[in-house]
Amino acid sequence: MPTLFDPLTAGDLQLRNRVVMAPLTRSRAGEDGVPTDLHVEYYTQRAGVGLVITEGTFPAFTNRAFVGQPGILTDEQQAGWSRVADAVHEQGATIVMQIMHAGHVTHPGLTRGAQPEAPGATSTDRGEIRTYDGKQEVVPARALTAEDLVRVKTEFVAGSRRAIDAGMDGVELHSANGYLLHEFLSPGTNQRDDEYGGSPAARAKFVAEVIQAVAAEIGPGRTAVRISPEHNIQGVPETDHDDVVATYDALIDQINHLGLAYLSVLHADVDGEFVAHLRDRFKGAFMLNSGFGVKTSRQEAEHIVEDGIADAVVVGRPVIANPDLVQRWRNRLEENQPNPATFYTPGARGYTDYPFALAK
Repeated sequence: MPTLFDPLTAGDLQLRNRVVMAPLTRSRAGEDGVPTDLHVEYYTQRAGVGLVITEGTFPAFTNRAFVGQPGILTDEQQAGWSRVADAVHEQGATIVMQIMHAGHVTHPGLTRGAQPEAPGATSTDRGEIRTYDGKQEVVPARALTAEDLVRVKTEFVAGSRRAIDAGMDGVELHSANGYLLHEFLSPGTNQRDDEYGGSPAARAKFVAEVIQAVAAEIGPGRTAVRISPEHNIQGVPETDHDDVVATYDALIDQINHLGLAYLSVLHADVDGEFVAHLRDRFKGAFMLNSGFGVKTSRQEAEHIVEDGIADAVVVGRPVIANPDLVQRWRNRLEENQPNPATFYTPGARGYTDYPFALAK
């Protein structure tokens, strides 16, 4: 079996090792959503991983999810991301952009006045949303119309096109963690009575159509997807295991023929039958993230790759705190510990000031 430090081909992507930087919300952009010098430094510092995945990036202001989130819909945003891509490539690394729509996990104070939109009139379970005007009570989403669905699909495609034009090697479509595409998959948030609601195959249909449209625009080998079945967060319940299996089987079956770059799965039970089932069903590179509950250790990462559970391991907090994580794991060096108090705060502290183990 391969090791963590062996290369991997994932569609059109070439990874020099199998440690993948998870898409990590860090909230360092301004209200204009333009990446800054700090973003360039942050991503360049972490370019020792096999694949850099950017934080979730919005393709329209109407679907922004966070204060400080960068976008990919204006020329200025695209130019900022181009600087990031160029700097990461100078380090010999591969980078893809995660593109996301917030769905019901947002607020008019983030979307420049637009009401949240979702498969149906649902809302997140977070209680309050942090906006540019401070914390605000959740505003229920409105149900997307048939015309809205065409627009949303177009936004995903346009954002993906801009990402590639900015120099990104590919895009990862965010269908996880309670945001819009995930909301279509769950029977708890998708109770539509049109062709996109009802059966598992119908609930998977819009997600598959977005993936197909993006793949047609930028190439399937540059297109990837992230899912988090049974994660049960942000008001998106998936508690019926049989339905979950049927839904994600339907999604995979609708996209398997495309030849996508990879499928990234977030699931806490890395050794469980369901993860093994998903890997067996998806005909492409398979990446795995063990979830938010426990910080990924080198031992777990080695287990995931060297025991054949996945082709690569997706890592979050250790990459935040250790820009040279691959070097530390390869040489069994002590790790910095992440500081959660600085995960979402402005500025360099807790962002670009974590020390390297060895002088660069």
